[in-house]
Amino acid sequence: MLLEVNGLTTAYAGMVAIADISVSVNEGEIVVVAGANGAGKSTLLQSIAGLVKTQSGQVRFAGEAIDALPGHQIAARGLAFVPESRRLFPRLSVEDNLRLGSYLHRKKADRDAPLAQVFTLFPRLKERLKQRAETLSGGEQQMLAIGRALMTRPRLLMLDEPSQGIMPKLVDEIFEAVLTIRKAGVTVLLVEQRLAESLEIAERAYVLQTGRLMLSGKAAEVRDNPEVRRVYLGM
Repeated sequence: MLLEVNGLTTAYAGMVAIADISVSVNEGEIVVVAGANGAGKSTLLQSIAGLVKTQSGQVRFAGEAIDALPGHQIAARGLAFVPESRRLFPRLSVEDNLRLGSYLHRKKADRDAPLAQVFTLFPRLKERLKQRAETLSGGEQQMLAIGRALMTRPRLLMLDEPSQGIMPKLVDEIFEAVLTIRKAGVTVLLVEQRLAESLEIAERAYVLQTGRLMLSGKAAEVRDNPEVRRVYLGM
């Protein structure tokens, strides 16, 4: 088990966002977290990444409790998070944004090594290396955000709505990239609004509803659940 989340509860200004959530991710899996807007999906990822303070529960990564650690120490342990907002440096070049992702590695060779993987995954980034991030399309910015996360050489990559706000023709590229990332040995925890496509590439899935876990199981089981088909897949 690479990631174990047990009984996690997080609140903002006294309002509970997620309550008693337990999820797990095995090494080498793609696991999807689904749910309507406001269900607590992003809060779950932010809580795991150490970006928001949790009220109770425990997060273990590679066997170590990390829920009391600050975000930068969690990242240093091999957990990378790409938020929905992407959080790029818009006025910096594509190259500078990527290199900022390798700040954890002291030696230049270690910092440069992941670039080849990123350029193989997203050739467009190599073509636009000197462009400012703000000049990229939405899809290219998403590629850059994922590429920067891969520069940290993560064991687990958490993606929050990677297909949101990008052109349909680039969505398939993002999903193909997620599969390639997994094949390269990186485990993926994915929050995604395109549930049907996500379940096609995932091993398992969790469905949240108003901050609580409604359903979990193998991807095929979740896809075939009557409530999921009615509410999320429109069937």
